[in-house]
Amino acid sequence: MSVVPYKDDPTGKKSQVAHMFNSIAGKYDFLNHFLSAGTDIYWRRKAVGELRQLRPARILDIATGTGDFAFETLRVGPEVQVTGVDISEGMLEVGRRKVRERGLGHRIELQLGDSENLPFDDNTFDAVTASFGVRNFENLPQGLAEMRRVLRPGGKLVILEFSKPRTFPFKQAYNFYFRHILPVFGKLISKDQSAYTYLPESVQAFPDGPAFLAVLQQVGFTSPQWQPLTFGISSIYTATK
Repeated sequence: MSVVPYKDDPTGKKSQVAHMFNSIAGKYDFLNHFLSAGTDIYWRRKAVGELRQLRPARILDIATGTGDFAFETLRVGPEVQVTGVDISEGMLEVGRRKVRERGLGHRIELQLGDSENLPFDDNTFDAVTASFGVRNFENLPQGLAEMRRVLRPGGKLVILEFSKPRTFPFKQAYNFYFRHILPVFGKLISKDQSAYTYLPESVQAFPDGPAFLAVLQQVGFTSPQWQPLTFGISSIYTATK
């Protein structure tokens, strides 16, 4: 059974995730930076660095949320055009406001969409990215297969996702923080009782590391690679089509 944000809600994971992110959208950016002590900014820049050699012109950012990763990908080059897709209109509203404030409407477009049923033709994008989003897919193989479908031959996939530290004492410290500290602060600030309880549960359930590389291969990606960051708290996964 998949991990869901609201255990008493009879609706599926997809609709629950959309509701959860709608409820915390206004506090999401602050919580990201606060609860990771700003490390999430470093992680995004490291992940975007994986695109520099490819120099993609068209990038699709899956589960784009408030657009932080989409903004970061603009560093790859002045010609980059980014399309961001998310199932949470609340998160997209925050992201669109940031796009307007930064005068980047000519380079970034954020739109409502289902990452597991993308509204784009085959072979459309030079690169497909996702930052802390694939963990929330209702059907992980289907979502990854869709990402591969819209990627052009020779294009690159870059995924940044939480993972599980495997060595002492980081494993123990991480588990204590995720299970006992993060949910308390997340609930106090976001006012959503379930969102930051779901986060550690979804990380524990996610097939990280070699298991995720195997899923990438199963859906047809080639040359999958895994790069743990910050003692394995998060990881960058790359693959090509």
